[in-house]
Amino acid sequence: MAKIKLEYIWLDGYAPVAFLRSKTKIVEGDINSFSLDDCPMWGFDGSSTLQAEGSDSDCMLKPVAIYPDAFRKDGFLVMSEVMLPDGTPHPSNTRATIENDPDLWVGLEQEYFLLNKDGNPLGWPQHGYPEPQGKYYTGVGYRFVGDIARQIVEEHLDLCLAAGINHEGINAEVAKGQWEFQIFGKGSYVCCDKVHVARYILLRLCERYGVDVEWHCKPYKGDWNGSGMHCNFSTKFMRETGGKEYFEKLMEAFEKYKDEHIAAYGPENHLRLTGLHETQSIDKFSWGVADRGASIRVPHSFVNNGYKGYLEDRRPNSQGDPYQIVGRIQQTVSEVEKDFA
Repeated sequence: MAKIKLEYIWLDGYAPVAFLRSKTKIVEGDINSFSLDDCPMWGFDGSSTLQAEGSDSDCMLKPVAIYPDAFRKDGFLVMSEVMLPDGTPHPSNTRATIENDPDLWVGLEQEYFLLNKDGNPLGWPQHGYPEPQGKYYTGVGYRFVGDIARQIVEEHLDLCLAAGINHEGINAEVAKGQWEFQIFGKGSYVCCDKVHVARYILLRLCERYGVDVEWHCKPYKGDWNGSGMHCNFSTKFMRETGGKEYFEKLMEAFEKYKDEHIAAYGPENHLRLTGLHETQSIDKFSWGVADRGASIRVPHSFVNNGYKGYLEDRRPNSQGDPYQIVGRIQQTVSEVEKDFA
């Protein structure tokens, strides 16, 4: 029996944005056959993570997904839900609010900035601003991407792939020092779990370089794009049946619940959703075919295929909680689809 290192990962109780936490548990087992079922429940001090009082501090970690640990070849990353000692979900446990639907397919596009030790985006001058944005998106060369940014991004990609995280792509984004990775998953939880683990891997990696990750949706005022987390989604009905009537009812529902969606899409989104920089205003709802300035972008392929396929909600922001984002979309879509059953 070998010693296996399990890195339990969870979301703490800070609001409006929870931080990732982790700690290591050593167990014995066969590294080649080890599975999620072999991961035990584990406790932690919730009073140190704003999830319990000091007088009654026990919280529990329930393993929900396991990934090979690319940092340690003799271990696994264990995504976990926070539970109360009686086995019920902790109030901060947003994962527990999602219905399990294996036919809900989700792709999330995580944007972020990489910051140096002075708190400036990589590649920015020490004082002032770089050249205006426009040349940096998918840019190549030191002038456009800086010195170590691509090295970090490429290493992050390799670490995620080694962990079984289903990346679909990476690219430099519109602002200098801004990057994006895209993750896809089949099932209500799959993409959400993987985005949190990918965030964790990026944070761990950046420790080596003395670099920090800025997830805020609009960290720099002015003529700079904010950071989003566009959500591409489809249900079995949307992929296989669809139809114009269904699509129109769906858009009516998204407009009806626009405020509820914004509430679930990440804090301070009013700084990003201004109607500029490829966004719709936060107080409006719109959809458009191939329109990157709409709330919902409808791919040409969706319309050409008889209103079947997937849709992209462009409102979620980079700090958003994937569980809350997907849960809200799932709720709205389910309400419409029950009338088409």
